Amino acid sequence: MSRRQLLRGAAGAVAAGALLAALPANAAGGLVALVHTQAAGDAGPVDSMIAKLNQFAQEHDMRARAIYAEDPSTYETIFTSLGEAGAAIVVSTFNEVAEPFKAVAPKFPDTKFIQLFADPFEPTMPNVMTVSYDYYLGCYLSGIFAARVSRSGKLGFIGGISIPPINADYNAFKAGALSVNPDLKVSVAFAGSFQDPAKGQEIATQMFSDGIDYIQTDAAATDFGIIAAAGENEGRVVSTLDPAQFPLDPTSVISIVGLDFGTSLYNEATKALDAGWAGGHEATGLGTGVIDFIPSPLFAEKGPEEIRKLAEEALPAVNEARSKILDGSLTVPFDTNL
Repeated sequence: MSRRQLLRGAAGAVAAGALLAALPANAAGGLVALVHTQAAGDAGPVDSMIAKLNQFAQEHDMRARAIYAEDPSTYETIFTSLGEAGAAIVVSTFNEVAEPFKAVAPKFPDTKFIQLFADPFEPTMPNVMTVSYDYYLGCYLSGIFAARVSRSGKLGFIGGISIPPINADYNAFKAGALSVNPDLKVSVAFAGSFQDPAKGQEIATQMFSDGIDYIQTDAAATDFGIIAAAGENEGRVVSTLDPAQFPLDPTSVISIVGLDFGTSLYNEATKALDAGWAGGHEATGLGTGVIDFIPSPLFAEKGPEEIRKLAEEALPAVNEARSKILDGSLTVPFDTNL
């Protein structure tokens, strides 16, 4: 996977090789760091986390550093450097940092490590919090919505890479759609990358050419290409990941299954400041302010009239299903098999 785009943002751009020189010796309120393994500039998870890192640091008089860890072989070095610099909180992303966390965290018991989008550690570690996300529940709601919005009866799902959580997202999307209409056709494809808009556009263009008129994405920066393909003809709609994508094409981005990584980072870092904080695992789902299905207010104003009407009519069914999931009367399976 090509990852050439270096971090940019108000947190301060730090290449991994220059980390030691860039870290402050004594930050006034302590050092809080984000080590992200996908590039910034995605109008999605990474940009959101950097923004919330800055906000958190400002509110707590801390020094923030956002570090793009492009090469997995540098993960342990980066985490070690942060520990040696006396970082109070280190946040990192995705399952590939699990083993480096396990290797480094015990050496720095005063540093609190937070891994976003993670499986639980067995056994747990006293200074490591892992956080998982029940994103598939939002995808189930999108499936219900899509089934009621589609005019062709053909739906698509484009993921970045076929990994168990994203497979589960697709299966939940399909299950939600088929709960409305079992005769719908639901197709899935994977771009092989979370940072390949060209591949996303290629796949989406083919899906739309095959008669699909609603695509749910799960592909981070690859979404840019999917959105571009949707915008090529009126009547194609796409549900993406982040509200920052709503204005990219107000006539085709109809909704998001939101996973607000920035809010999650902010919430977990805030908890880590508590004197009683302890490591463990937290599963984050609907009703937390981090994950939800959210229709686009811009599409509601500017989308094609027929589809806007269908979308409005679909929302009561989505809201009913959300309520049932929250009260436990509806269980959505976490199915990772394709």
